[in-house]
Amino acid sequence: MTASAQATIQIEFTSLEEFPAIRDTLRATFKSGKTRDVNYRKTQLLQLAYLFRENEERWNEAFEADLGRPKMESTTIELNGIISECVEAWKNVDTWAQPDSAFSFASRLSVMRPKVYKQPKGVGLVIGPFNYPILCSIGPLVGAIAAGCPCVVKMSELTPTVSGLLAELWPNYMDMDFTRVVNGAIPETTALLSLQWDHIVFSGSNTAGKIVALAAAKHLTPTTLELGGRSPVFMDTNTDLKIATRRLLWAKAINAGQTCTAPNHIFVPEHQQDKLVEAFRQTYAEFYPEGPEESKSVSRIATKAHYNRLNDLIDDTDGEIICGGMSDAETRFIAPTIVKDVKLDDPLMQSEIFGPILPIVPVKDYQEALDYTNAGDHPLALYIYSDNPELKKRLIENTISGAVDINECCLHVVVPGLPFGGLGQSGSGAYTGKFSFDTFTHNRSSIHNPKWTEWLFGWRYPPYTVDKMTSSASMRPIIPAPRPGSNMSDVIGSGGWLSRVSPQLSLRVVLVLAAVLTVRQRSSPCTRILGSYILGVASGASGPRLIAGLLDNAQLWNFNWTPQS
Repeated sequence: MTASAQATIQIEFTSLEEFPAIRDTLRATFKSGKTRDVNYRKTQLLQLAYLFRENEERWNEAFEADLGRPKMESTTIELNGIISECVEAWKNVDTWAQPDSAFSFASRLSVMRPKVYKQPKGVGLVIGPFNYPILCSIGPLVGAIAAGCPCVVKMSELTPTVSGLLAELWPNYMDMDFTRVVNGAIPETTALLSLQWDHIVFSGSNTAGKIVALAAAKHLTPTTLELGGRSPVFMDTNTDLKIATRRLLWAKAINAGQTCTAPNHIFVPEHQQDKLVEAFRQTYAEFYPEGPEESKSVSRIATKAHYNRLNDLIDDTDGEIICGGMSDAETRFIAPTIVKDVKLDDPLMQSEIFGPILPIVPVKDYQEALDYTNAGDHPLALYIYSDNPELKKRLIENTISGAVDINECCLHVVVPGLPFGGLGQSGSGAYTGKFSFDTFTHNRSSIHNPKWTEWLFGWRYPPYTVDKMTSSASMRPIIPAPRPGSNMSDVIGSGGWLSRVSPQLSLRVVLVLAAVLTVRQRSSPCTRILGSYILGVASGASGPRLIAGLLDNAQLWNFNWTPQS
């Protein structure tokens, strides 16, 4: 299948009238409790991985048809990326879904056995982009499945072959009562956003992100927004320029620069620009020895409108093109293009480029670059190429961005354990790996307070008395010393607060800690009863209350008092 075949492919849009019924079906599945079963979730994750693995050739043909993308890029970035997401979730969801203990020896309230349960939020909606239609649409869905959240995925209408293939294959692999793929354009997206969802993930432009956020706000629906932004590069040419230019040109050229984390522009000290330009020329010749027009390693622009916008930027820039600049409207081809001597007010610097054009911006010093960057929106990513520890530290500490990569570009998105997301105008929230699971998970606080803790907290009940007020002092927080502006003599000297601590209070604190340690050890019943006795003494319990509490505690720990036969 070639790019020219794209026009013959018809994508079937989902009927607007179907959306409420689809949402209600998924909601019924969620209420049934079916998705609480972690093994069920794992089955769906594996099915999703096989959906891509068993149809790799068809997927690569679809990516080529919609994006003119080389098989190498589609396989290594998109297909391997989404399968890795599925496998990571499959391997770890048993652990992710377990409650977390919030026990702390520093708090008496921990005897209430605090836990955080991982509760699925409900029915989710993912609205995906055109540039990485699988990785950025199905990637968040992996988190929804792992979390036990039924979910609708709305694919991009700008990649009809990919979106149509996904809709075709979905019923063959996935439980349609749990997840659905729908297709459509602006009217369909608007209809989906008019419904109430329990979480929405959107990847796309800043303008569209505001529309999504506004629609979600009507239902107080939480959102995760991945909106891109102008990701700057701070270049120190004293680093290895061969490696730096290879990594930068690769990051800018993959998917024809239609990557939200692609380097948007390069800041370089003006006296170092020529050195960087020469390195780029050598790397460009290495990447495209017969010229980019003849290369099989260059993707195409997704739509005619995007092609026209990018071509206009090349025509309007006042900078000097040093590499590339060629284009072809019929095939929507724009060569990877590097432009030097770009001013801060150049057309290339007015908004996110989102294409294969890389401006080099000479600055008098790094402070000028910092001032420009910090005066604008927070970028989705920021890149530093330098071997100078002081410069790297300065740039990291004096900027804000969704991510910061040192001597690399874009790859933080695929590194396990790292979140992918922006802040401010570049987005909110994060996904990939466990962060996708967390996105669709509500952290549900819980305590299970045993009856014997009445010894510790019985002072809270009316009528309030002087004795109860005294007992409540055990909950009084201890402020670290010394107080700012004071010296140690104010703490431990004659009259200092430490000299006024009651020996009885100190003993009680020690006894409580020892008791909690003893009670929590799952050793013999007698040992735990002893711990409870110490805890009762430490809390000032009377004799009858102490005995009653010990009996309650024996019941709490399920002690077996039946003699062995």
